[in-house]
Amino acid sequence: MNDEQLLRYSRQIMLPDLDITGQQALLNSTAMIIGMGGLGSPIAMYLAAAGVGHLTLVDFDDVELSNLQRQIIHTSDHIGQTKVHSAKLTLLKLNPEVNLTCVNHRLEGDELNQYVAQSDIVLDGSDNFSTRFMINTACVQNQTPLISGAAIRLEGQVTVFMNNGTGPCYRCLYKEGEDQDMTCSENGVLAPVVGIIGSIQATEAIKILASLGEPLHGKLMLLDAKYMEWRTIKLKKDPDCPVCSG
Repeated sequence: MNDEQLLRYSRQIMLPDLDITGQQALLNSTAMIIGMGGLGSPIAMYLAAAGVGHLTLVDFDDVELSNLQRQIIHTSDHIGQTKVHSAKLTLLKLNPEVNLTCVNHRLEGDELNQYVAQSDIVLDGSDNFSTRFMINTACVQNQTPLISGAAIRLEGQVTVFMNNGTGPCYRCLYKEGEDQDMTCSENGVLAPVVGIIGSIQATEAIKILASLGEPLHGKLMLLDAKYMEWRTIKLKKDPDCPVCSG
C-alpha cells in the first residue's frame, strides 16, 4: 500500500482484528454485487469505500424517479441512465481507486457461472426467487460464499452461505414454487430498512474477505423495523437438497 492508501483506510487498519494484512486482503479481492437497487446501493458504496479492490456490478434496469427514495447510489441527474453506469459514476467519486466491471444485462447459465468463478464473494441484492435460485446454484458449484439479503415493507432478513459443504445453501431455506415473489413496487418498503440490510451484507463481506470475526453462516437474522426487533434463527442443511446435497 502507498501512503495515500494508508491514510484513506487508516481507521480500518487501526482495528487489531483487521490491520494491514486484512486491508491488503480487501484490496486484492473481487466482490460481485447483483442488483444495484436498495440493497446493492449501500453494499457497493461501503465495499468501495472500505477498499475492496474490484467490484463487479450487475443490473439490467435504468434509473427511475421512484428508485431514488431508497436506492441511494443513484441521483436525480442519473434518471434514464443504466443503473450500473449510474453506480459507476458514484463509486468512482467515492473512491477513484476501485476497479469496476459493469454488466448491463441479465446473467444466466454459463456466463453467470463464469462471473461467479472469478469472484471471491457474491452479494445478492436481487428481488425475485428465480434469480436468487440461479445465483445460489452457481455459488454452490463454485464454492463461492454468498451473502443473501431481502427487504419488504418494514421487514428484512440477511444470512451468509459459505458453500464449503459445512452448512445449508439458499435452496435449503426456500423451495422452488413454494413462495410468491414480493416486490417493493407492489408492497412498498421503508427506505432505511434496505439500508440496514445492505449494510449488514457489506459488513459480512468485509469480515469474510479479511478473515475477520465469525460470519453469519448457518444463521438467518430477521428484522422487524416497526418494533425494531431482531430474531436469529439457526438454519440446517437439507440432506435432500437438490443443489448442495450429495
